[in-house]
Amino acid sequence: MFHQLREIGALGAVFLVICTVAVKTSAQTAPGAPSIPYQIIPAWGNLPGERTWGSSSGISTDRQGHVWVIERCGGNSCFDRTEAPVLEFDPSGRLLKSFGAEMFVFPHGLFVDKDDNVWIADADGKDGKGHQVVKFSPEGKVLMTLGKPGVAGDGPDTFNCPSGVVVAANGDIFVSDGHGQNGNDRIVKFSPNGKFLTAWGKKGTGPGEFGEPHAIALDSTGRVFVADRANNRIQIFDQDGKFLEQWTQFGRPSNIFFDNKGMIYVTDNTDPRTSEWPKGIRIGSVKDGVVAAFIPDPDTEFITVDASGNIYAVAAMAVPNKRIKKYIKQ
Repeated sequence: MFHQLREIGALGAVFLVICTVAVKTSAQTAPGAPSIPYQIIPAWGNLPGERTWGSSSGISTDRQGHVWVIERCGGNSCFDRTEAPVLEFDPSGRLLKSFGAEMFVFPHGLFVDKDDNVWIADADGKDGKGHQVVKFSPEGKVLMTLGKPGVAGDGPDTFNCPSGVVVAANGDIFVSDGHGQNGNDRIVKFSPNGKFLTAWGKKGTGPGEFGEPHAIALDSTGRVFVADRANNRIQIFDQDGKFLEQWTQFGRPSNIFFDNKGMIYVTDNTDPRTSEWPKGIRIGSVKDGVVAAFIPDPDTEFITVDASGNIYAVAAMAVPNKRIKKYIKQ
């Protein structure tokens, strides 16, 4: 490992320490898996003026390679705050725009669709806000809302702490509903125009039951992957809710991302099952579920990967540096 100082200009010159590391294999990786070298920029991207980073609970990239992030308004909630939590950065880390001010309570989960529309889930509700999923245009115009503002429920038109959203190739919408111990434990499916189609799941540990559906993603074949965090597993379904299989080899999953090369990236940032399951990012093949590499990282909760294989990571927990980390693939 070595350290070097690099000056980066992004809304003003700042100095960042860049570390080069080799991703390690471990007891949770495939035997003989190769090391993957990365450079790490621990504080990528800047906010204007004196605005500080709060908890970040969603990140994605668009077709231009721009990075979209949710930042919880300088703290861990956007209720009664005026900052805009939805942020767009160019590949150099320069902030391009922000929007969504005074619209959210506890934004949690971000997805950018094939048309670069930005979807945000709001995993809490208060005073007529929250418990919704909002679709924005890239310019910040509200195009669709799902759920009733500030109303918690388990019906076809209500959520209770929705944690994530993803859109299928045909436009169908899937929402992981809900976050924490008091939310719903289900997946809800809607048509492209927001019509309720179906829902599945309940609290439990069996197939199709959830301990906390913390995030949701689709692989290239359209299978639905759910980060069933409290149950220490990923559950995999078809798009009608049929249970296909479960994977426990990726730790205690908080977030799931698929790149365009058939790889799955899974974050694990909560209390490990045992000391043999350290926190970090596990990378594997979506084809067979074999974990090929492990990045030790106790803080990262949400990740995205650009077309070059670089990883952008954010933390939603109370860590000293809540800014974006960028792992540059060598």
